[in-house]
Amino acid sequence: MSQSRRHSALETIASTAVGFGVSWLATIIVLPWFGFEVHVGPAFGITCIYTVLSLLRGYVLRRIFNGWAA
Repeated sequence: MSQSRRHSALETIASTAVGFGVSWLATIIVLPWFGFEVHVGPAFGITCIYTVLSLLRGYVLRRIFNGWAA
């Protein structure tokens, strides 16, 4: 039995929400190691862009793999 589209979306959102927090903190901590000046607001905006891309990627790949399993 495969996941419903709704369940796939909810799972991807939950996983990405946790990843968002980790990514935002990593951006604030790691970029200065490479000489970049980082501010919380722009780091949040950058993380938002990557999060949207990650949500789309995760959902599309999950649907592809569920289609193959069906």
